[in-house]
Amino acid sequence: MPEKKIQPRIVFMGTPEFAVASLDALVTAGHNIVGVITAPDKPAGRGLKMQESAVKQYAVQKGLRVLQPEKLKNPEFLAELKSLQADLQVVVAFRMLPEIVWNMPPMGTINLHASLLPHYRGAAPINWAIINGEKETGVTTFKLQHEIDTGNILMQESILINENETAGELHDKMKMVGSALLLKTVNAIADGSIREIPQTTIITDPSIIKHAPKIFTDTARIDWNKPVDEIFNLIRGLSPYPGAFTTLDGKQLKIFKAKKELVRHSLATGSVDTDQKTYLKFAGPDGYIVIDELQLEGKRRIAIAEFLKGYRFANT
Repeated sequence: MPEKKIQPRIVFMGTPEFAVASLDALVTAGHNIVGVITAPDKPAGRGLKMQESAVKQYAVQKGLRVLQPEKLKNPEFLAELKSLQADLQVVVAFRMLPEIVWNMPPMGTINLHASLLPHYRGAAPINWAIINGEKETGVTTFKLQHEIDTGNILMQESILINENETAGELHDKMKMVGSALLLKTVNAIADGSIREIPQTTIITDPSIIKHAPKIFTDTARIDWNKPVDEIFNLIRGLSPYPGAFTTLDGKQLKIFKAKKELVRHSLATGSVDTDQKTYLKFAGPDGYIVIDELQLEGKRRIAIAEFLKGYRFANT
């Protein structure tokens, strides 16, 4: 006889919009979500009004119990979390958990990660896959353990990266593929059919693993001496946030959409070529980056035609 499927009590942990798709998949499938843990409300915008996380907004709409701890080791929060009597905890785009939290439920804690682990462990896997020019990435569900993103793999699904795809576009694709994989994983845990695969059995040499560290300002600064392909991938990988940047007439210029032209030319790297009406491009060593959408320091994001209509270059 097949093993009887149980209905685990699930605590879901997540904060941004990426996590909402996964929570919605579980709720829609009828899983028993006994609590939702998300970030505290924080002031945002010009009026500094208190802003609720995307996960909280969804959870409140669905009538789910919400906890918003400032600190995950707070004794009051831990007691409240324990009182939920979760069999399983599910984490999607949340902060790092202390062992006392991830080790609490009997079925453990699982995480959805936006890469094909063990590659691209870290905070920015979507960005780095594009920055590094990957043609393929994916999503992984795995069991949490001590070292970040190193737990046993449960399930994976590959996703192709299109040649001109931005991090924002890939993010939207991955959240839907990821939510379906997460639901499949939880169903397999519930019916006892899940099989765990240690990451060390996939790649035995840790030195060849690609990483996805947090994006800092220096990461986003364009080096015009690098090949145009690399610059183009950096722009795609940091769009729409935080945005790859350079300078124009002494002001910071963020580039969100662009095309590449691989051609020979005689311009110095980083110099600007424009007719001041229809195109603006920067020179790299083996071609140009042709700007489609940009944002000048202190201004809004706009298309290149609108920008050129109102901009006066310093050398004219």
